[in-house]
Amino acid sequence: MHRQLGFALVALVLATSATAQNYPARPVKLLVPFPPGGNTDIVGRLIAQKLSDGFGQQVYVENRGGAGGTIGAEAAAKSPADGYTLFFSTTGTLASAPSMQPNLRYDPIKDFAPITTLANAPVVVIVAASLPPRTLGELIQAAKGQPGALKFGSAGTGHFVHIAGEMFKAAAAVDMLHVPYKGVAEALTDLLGGRIDVMFDAFAQYEPHLQSGKLRALAVANPTRLARLPEVPTTAEAGLSQYQLASWFGLAAPAGTPRDAIDRVNAEARKALAMADVRESLAKLGLEPGGSTPQEYATMIAKELASWRQVVTAAGIKIE
Repeated sequence: MHRQLGFALVALVLATSATAQNYPARPVKLLVPFPPGGNTDIVGRLIAQKLSDGFGQQVYVENRGGAGGTIGAEAAAKSPADGYTLFFSTTGTLASAPSMQPNLRYDPIKDFAPITTLANAPVVVIVAASLPPRTLGELIQAAKGQPGALKFGSAGTGHFVHIAGEMFKAAAAVDMLHVPYKGVAEALTDLLGGRIDVMFDAFAQYEPHLQSGKLRALAVANPTRLARLPEVPTTAEAGLSQYQLASWFGLAAPAGTPRDAIDRVNAEARKALAMADVRESLAKLGLEPGGSTPQEYATMIAKELASWRQVVTAAGIKIE
């Protein structure tokens, strides 16, 4: 009896080892919770290709957009935890949306196994060229001089760009009027036209207008300056060190995914993030490469979720 049990245990260990060595044995799905064409899709497909090369198995992208990424997040959370569904996780799906939508049908902590960070998009304070302030300090002075007069735009109530503005208001102790739009494109149009004064967002889609002089970047909410905006000071350099914020992308899997699969994906993703062509592609999108252990990513998600909940509660933002 004991000998049979021993043989069974040995067989189980060997089978587990073989599974780990053979993973992935078939194609892997990377679920991107946004439509094709945006930064999330571009980065998702870039990483999927590099994972395919490393695995020797296809990693294909499935776009599942809608409801700010939460439809795709729910689908990923309910997928089999076998290592063959990966999730392109974002600030919105694992931090901001859960902070504002109490009725989401997934838990950002309990339902996912974090794998690694992929990239960060530091927030840039961008103003209309017609706005008199030329520095971040002057913008803050103007806002304090006329509470509620300056207008900041967003892609809608509860959108990352909205919360970035609320965080700025809290950090600078100023009052500005929030003007929500149906998308970033509409807000950008009004920023260019001077109908709103400022936006707080990653800079990629604003870059042509910054280069043409139609918009001005006053500061980067990041510990270091951006390579593509070397002349723009950080918020710390501009006197507002407490305002540091970035949207982020990462990889996760359904909770319960085997640790061997998590570790394999982590190793291949971090190898990809160290490649020169990947780093160059991310830089062109205004992104900084990530790369972390699963535990480091888990800690970051928990910290970000707590931070967003604090700001959302203070601002009284709630979306049913």
